[in-house]
Parts: sequence; C-alpha cells; structure tokens
Amino acid sequence: MVKAAFVGFGEVNTPIDIIINKCKAAEENLKKEGMDLISVYPVTDDYEEKDIKKAVDALKGQDFDCLVVCIAGWIPTHAVVKVTEHFRHIPMVLWGLCGWTEGDRLVTTADQAGTTALRKTFYDLGYTFRYIYDIVGIPSHTKEVYNYYLAASAAKKLRHAKAGMAGYRDMNLYGTLYDGGSLKREIGAEIETFEMLEIEQRYSKITDTEKQAVIDKVMSKWDFKKPANPESMKLAAGYYLAVKQICDERGYDAVSLKDVDGMKKLLGFPPAPIFMLLADEAGLCTVPENDSLGSITQLMVKYLTGQCAFYLEFYEFFKDRVLAGVPDYIPAEVTEKVEVMPAAFGDLSEGILNVSKVKPGKVTMCRLTSIDGEYYMHMVVGEGITPRKWEEAGWTQPAPQLPGLEILLGDVEDFAQKVMCQHYIISYGDNTEKIKNLCDILGVEII
Repeated sequence: MVKAAFVGFGEVNTPIDIIINKCKAAEENLKKEGMDLISVYPVTDDYEEKDIKKAVDALKGQDFDCLVVCIAGWIPTHAVVKVTEHFRHIPMVLWGLCGWTEGDRLVTTADQAGTTALRKTFYDLGYTFRYIYDIVGIPSHTKEVYNYYLAASAAKKLRHAKAGMAGYRDMNLYGTLYDGGSLKREIGAEIETFEMLEIEQRYSKITDTEKQAVIDKVMSKWDFKKPANPESMKLAAGYYLAVKQICDERGYDAVSLKDVDGMKKLLGFPPAPIFMLLADEAGLCTVPENDSLGSITQLMVKYLTGQCAFYLEFYEFFKDRVLAGVPDYIPAEVTEKVEVMPAAFGDLSEGILNVSKVKPGKVTMCRLTSIDGEYYMHMVVGEGITPRKWEEAGWTQPAPQLPGLEILLGDVEDFAQKVMCQHYIISYGDNTEKIKNLCDILGVEII
C-alpha cells in the first residue's frame, strides 16, 4: 500500500456538490489502484482561509510519501500554495480533473485553468512534481498518478536502503565501482562492505543440523540433472545461512559477494547456490562480482515493481537482438522449474550450476551509472524469447545450456553505443514510466 495525502481543491463560487463529487470519484479510483489515502476536500479559497487551515491541520504530523494535489475546478494559486508549502519536501502530483458532457454540450469547472496557473508556479518554487491532466471522454489518468506515487515511495525507501557487499572490486573490474558520497547524496542508498573472513567465521559455527534443514526444505526440491556432491550441498547451505545472518542483522535489502577472486579462488566454492538461496528464501536482491550500482539498480526496480529484479549479462550482439545470459544462477521467480547440475569452468572448482530456463516475455533492461559524479539511467524495452542452443567455451563437456534470453530490440546499435556495463537488471513488462518517474524524483537523467 502506498501512503499518500490527497487534497482536493475547487473555487469557492463553484457549486460545492460538484467539487465534492469529482474529488470523491478521484479518491475512490486511487483507492482501487491500492493507495492508502489521507484525504481532505473540498478546499476552497474562502476569504477567512478556514479550508486551508483545515487541510494543513489534517496533514501535519501525518506520515505520507507523496501529496496528490487534485484540482477539481478553477482555484486561485495562492490557496493551493498555502497548503503545499508546508509539504514542499514531499513529491507531488499536480492532477487536473476534467469536465463532462450533458446531452450535446460540454460542462466544465475550468480544471485546467487551475492547473495551468499552477504548473509553472510549482516549477518556480522548486517542487518535485508530476503534472497530469484528465481529458473529457477518456478514462481518468489514475494509473499515472499511482505510478508516480510508487516512484515517490521507492525514493523514500532508497533514502534509507542498505546493500551489503562481501569484499570489493572482484576481478579488479572498473565498471562495478562506485563513489559512496555521491551515491548517498543523489540516490540515498548505502553500500556497506563486510569481509569474507566474517562469512567463514560464521560458517564455522553453523551446525550440520542447520545445513541439513536448508537442504531438506529447499535444495532437495531442485531438479538435479546429475547428482551433486553432498559436501557441496552442505557448503551451499552453510554459507547461505552465514551470509543471511549478516544481512538480517544489518538490514540489507540486497547483497553481492566477491565471486571469482573471492568465493571461487579463496574458498574453492562457486557461490551460485548461495545466491539462489539468498534470492529465493531470504527475498534479497542478489548480483555477483561486487557489482555496486547493479545492486542499487536492483533495489530501484524491486521497489517499483515488486519483482526480484534479476541480472543478465551480454554474450553476443546481433542485428536485431542481444544474447543475454548468466554463468551461475537465476532466481526461482523467473523460471518455471529450478534446474541445476554440478559443473566446472576452466580451472575453477566444481560447483552447483543453475541451468534453468528463463521465462520469455516483454522485458525492461536498465542500468544505473555514474559519470563525473552525476547519475544516469540507461534503459530499453525488448521482447525476450527462448534462445537458440548455445554454450560458453570452457565449461566441462557436455557444456551446460546456461540460463538466458535472446532479447529483440528496436535498435541494437543505439543500445550498444550507450551500454554501461556487462550486467543489466531485468524486469518483466514495460516499466519505463515507473523508472522514469523515480529518476525524475531523484534527479537522474534517462539515457
């Protein structure tokens, strides 16, 4: 549920029943979308400003993520600003309702006279807001209002969100680095690092009984294409419990582990099943290789869509599509059946590899990036289809069919020339409006 304030305005000389009925209908439509509202209406420009005082008193001390400024008819600008100035730090929607037809004539309360008087005023006052207006004869833009408030709620969550990261800069990559100060200032999220030594220390205290409980509850239900080493199963369950302890204690919503130069090289255990358990059982956003901004992008997408916001990386570009896959795992949410098998890549130790099929469908790919301290979001919508038979050279033969999609794009060349990293975050459906709203609130430019 999105917590929002709803204030409905109309001019004192407009028939009061009309303003009340229009505001009530708008309020009910927002509630149907799932918004939890603190509502005040009608607010007029009465000479003694009793309505203005009533609205301010009703909202002061309340906790809400956003303010819906619903204009149900002409209203002098001052009457609105005297309310909104008390809540200028909160994102707003300037929402103009519309008239209606009676027989062969249009009846209007001059809603857009009110919004057009206010739009530039809100801009000049430095408000963070979205301007939305309804049109006679077309369904109300309630969904657009709701989507903006999902973004406002996500922005509020990000201001206090934390991601955990074991180690830093896996494989000495550049594209996974981040600047803590600008990230906190512009996005709000915090990335906290913890040492792999702490994982190992906690792992040593996990009992065989605790490991077996995870194996029996979850891992035994995976579809194993070949039997896995029982010791590998125990390692996965134990390391999962160790990392989960850290995440639970510190309130992390996302986590990344040092993969190649950490878990695989130092501990001799590829972390794919650990990530699977963290995603599916602990409900965390997960991405490998200390991908800092990938992790933050996941939080943004999850807060907006409620989806797990999984990652894919690019293997090949074609004229009309890209091949995107993963060499380790996908969350159970994005596959019909969790399929795994023991496998090894090159000189690395054998681990439990996820070989599940990724669900096809329309997808939004996006990536937060930083350029000289300024933040940008690159995103594109495509159609994900089941890929052709393919393999990554280096896996033990017969090579596994890795999870992936061929994603059809309108302009592969344009995407390729703007691509920001090997990892992009995937969500199902066209989520560009939701992501754009959040970026507008945060001051992040869309690429």
